[in-house]
Amino acid sequence: MSTLTISGDLAGALPVDRSTQNAPSGDCTSNPPAQAVKETMMEKSATPSAVESGTPLAEHLNALGRLVMPPVLGLLLLIGIWYVATLSGGAIPGPVKVWDAASVLFADPFYNNGPNDLGIGWNVLASLERVGIGFGLAALVGIPLGFMLGRFTFLANMINPIISLLRPVSPLAWLPIGLLVFQKADPAATWTIFICSIWPMIMNTAQGVQRVPQDYLNVARVLDLSEWKVVTKILFPAVLPYMLTGIRLSIGTAWLVIVAAEMLTGGVGIGFWVWDEWNNLKVEHIIIAIFIIGIVGLLLEQALILLAKKLTKESS
Repeated sequence: MSTLTISGDLAGALPVDRSTQNAPSGDCTSNPPAQAVKETMMEKSATPSAVESGTPLAEHLNALGRLVMPPVLGLLLLIGIWYVATLSGGAIPGPVKVWDAASVLFADPFYNNGPNDLGIGWNVLASLERVGIGFGLAALVGIPLGFMLGRFTFLANMINPIISLLRPVSPLAWLPIGLLVFQKADPAATWTIFICSIWPMIMNTAQGVQRVPQDYLNVARVLDLSEWKVVTKILFPAVLPYMLTGIRLSIGTAWLVIVAAEMLTGGVGIGFWVWDEWNNLKVEHIIIAIFIIGIVGLLLEQALILLAKKLTKESS
C-alpha cells in the first residue's frame, strides 16, 4: 500500500502533457504539443501581416473620404447647375468667365491706387475690422448682462420686455440712428453691428445661467461663497456652451449685416465694393464677392466652433 501511495504522489508531482494523453492512436506528430502551438501563435502575433499593418491607414483614408467627398460633390453640383443655367447666355456670367475674372482680381488683391480704388483684400480687411469692433463691444456688454439677467429674476423681468421689443427690429433700421448720432459712416456701421450682435449673446447667456442646477447654488450658499466666486467657479463653466452658441450666432449675424450696411454708407468694405462693381456693371465681380463673403463667414464660424470645442474640453 505504501508503495502505491508513493507512486501516486510522484505521479502527481510530475508534469503531465494533457495533449498526449488525449491524443488519438496513430501518428503522434499530427497533433503537436501545446507548448509548440503556443510559441507558434506568439510568433505570428509578434509579426503582423502587411494587410493588418495597413488597416489603420486605410481607415484614415476612408474617414477622410467620407468627410471630404460630400462637400466636394455638393460644390461640383452647384457649379454644374450654374454652368447649365448660363450655357445659353444671358445676364449672369458662367463659371468660366467668373474664373477668368477672379484670376485677374486675385493676381494683386492688395493694390492701392487711392482711397476710391483699393484691391479686394483691403475691402475684406476693412469689413472684418468693423465687424471685430462692433462684435467685441457687443460681447463686452451682452455677456455680463446675460449673466445678470439669468442670476437676478427682478432684473430679468424688468429688461426682458425691452429686449422683446427691440430684438425683432431689422438691423438696418438702426443705421440712420447711428448716422444721426455719430455723423460718420464708420461709427454708424459699427453701431449697427453692435446692436444686431448683442441680442443672441444676452439671450443665450441668460438661458444658460437659468439652467444651472439649483443644487450647485445651494452648495455655494452653504459655503458662503462670494458672488464673484459663484460666477467664476460655478456659473461660468456651466454656461460656457450656451455662451459660445450665442457668440456663434452673433458673428454670423454681424458678418451678414455689415455687407448691407456698407452698401448704404459707402467707403471701403466688401459691401461697398459689391455696390461699386454693380454701378460699373461688372457682374462677374459681384459673383466673386458673393463667394468671398460666404467663405469668410464659413471660416469665422469654423474658427468659433474649434474655439468652443477647446474651451469646453478645458472646462470639463
